[in-house]
Amino acid sequence: MELALIKLLSAHVLGDFFLQPDQWVAEKEEKKLKSGKLYLHVAIHIVLIFLLFFNFSVFPQALIIGISHLIIDACKLQFQKPNNKRLWFFADQLMHLLVILAVWLAFTTQISVDISFFQNEKLWLYVLGALFLTSPTAVIIRVAIARFIPDKNTISLHNAGKFIGILERLLIYIFIITQHFEAVGFLLAAKSIFRFGDLKEGNELKFTEYVLIGTLLSFGIAIVVSLGIAQINL
Repeated sequence: MELALIKLLSAHVLGDFFLQPDQWVAEKEEKKLKSGKLYLHVAIHIVLIFLLFFNFSVFPQALIIGISHLIIDACKLQFQKPNNKRLWFFADQLMHLLVILAVWLAFTTQISVDISFFQNEKLWLYVLGALFLTSPTAVIIRVAIARFIPDKNTISLHNAGKFIGILERLLIYIFIITQHFEAVGFLLAAKSIFRFGDLKEGNELKFTEYVLIGTLLSFGIAIVVSLGIAQINL
């Protein structure tokens, strides 16, 4: 029943990172429990579980995850402050994952996936890994290094850094899954060469350190996730 867990995790990743615009997050933080986007966000999570399993027999699991998601998000909105926002982000995600794991363990014999589409567990695992290395990892890195953002007016394309990071992580993912490890080193070297000119001309130690922290986090997470998925035997 590993496929059931992979689908539950996929629904969480899609609902929390792909189908929740920044405007919704801002409104939830402003209006808290009065925000309609909070309840719409929870409803999306429930619907995603139905869609991924394509079976209404998962109603109890979807309801439990949806209600717990509402409670966890409500606690986060009520208690997070500007100085502990980063901590609450990671605590929030950890609690969601623990609930999903608990639901999967409790209902593993009841979750039916016989009529759901794409029954290949390895395929779903690859999809989950690819999804995680896009927007979710970008958000994690942004939150993790927020304290290091230098006071510098840099001229760059809108969201360029985010999409560059997504592309590099997906490339690392493909290289490791296909066992072309040497290409990872080539990618890191190529990025370093392109970045060298910017960092040299900027002559700003803080900006250089900020870029290096972000790059190493991006590569590190991508390598760990890729190696982990490559080692899982389903």
